[in-house]
Amino acid sequence: MKETLCIRNEKRADYEKVEKITREAFYNQYIPGCVEHYLVHIMREHEDFIPELDFVIELNGEIIGDIMYTKAKLVDEERNQKEILTFGPISILPEYQRKGYGKMLMEHSFEKAKEMGYDTIVIFGAPSNYVSCGFKSCKKYNISTEDGKYPAAMLVKELLPDQLLGHKWVYFDSPVMAISEEAAKVYDDTLEKMEKRHQPSQEEFYIMSHSFVE
Repeated sequence: MKETLCIRNEKRADYEKVEKITREAFYNQYIPGCVEHYLVHIMREHEDFIPELDFVIELNGEIIGDIMYTKAKLVDEERNQKEILTFGPISILPEYQRKGYGKMLMEHSFEKAKEMGYDTIVIFGAPSNYVSCGFKSCKKYNISTEDGKYPAAMLVKELLPDQLLGHKWVYFDSPVMAISEEAAKVYDDTLEKMEKRHQPSQEEFYIMSHSFVE
C-alpha cells in the first residue's frame, strides 16, 4: 500500500495524542522516565510558544510525530537582542524513528520559519541527529551560554546566511524550558503507568550534556 504523508499544524483535538507520542518517544532515553511530555503539556499556554510552527506528521491518517517551537534570544556584546527560535521536543513514535520522518518535519518547519522572518535556530541535542540538517557547533557562530561556555550539545542553524557575523552572542532559552522535575513527575503519575528503567542511552546523554567545545 502506498504511504500517504501529511504535515500540518497541530489542532486542539491532537493534544492528548501528541503528548502520548512524546512520552513514548522519550521515556527512559535520557533519564528513567521523561519530562518532555510535561513540557508539551505546559508549552502551548506560554507566551513564547509559536503555534504557527507547531506541526504534526501523519502517516496514512495517523499522527506519528510532532515538532514544537518557542521564541528564544541572542544578546551581543553591546546588549543588543536578537529574537531567534528554538525547537523541542521533536518526537517520532519509536517504531518510526530513523526513517526520515523527523527530518521531513524539521525541513518543513524551517521553510515556514523563514517565511515568518526568522533567520536562526539554536537547539540542544545530539549532534549526530542534527548535523545532516545543517546544524553546526555553537562555537562556530561564537554563541555561548551565560557562563561563557560552548556546550557540545548546543547546535545552531542559520536559515539565512551570515546573520551572526561580527558579534559574540549569549543564548537565552524561553523560561518555559526550565521544567520543574517535581511537577513533571506529578503529571506523569496521572498517566498510564510505564516502567522507568536505566539504559545505556542515559549515560551517553550525561556525557554529551556535560561536554564543552574549547
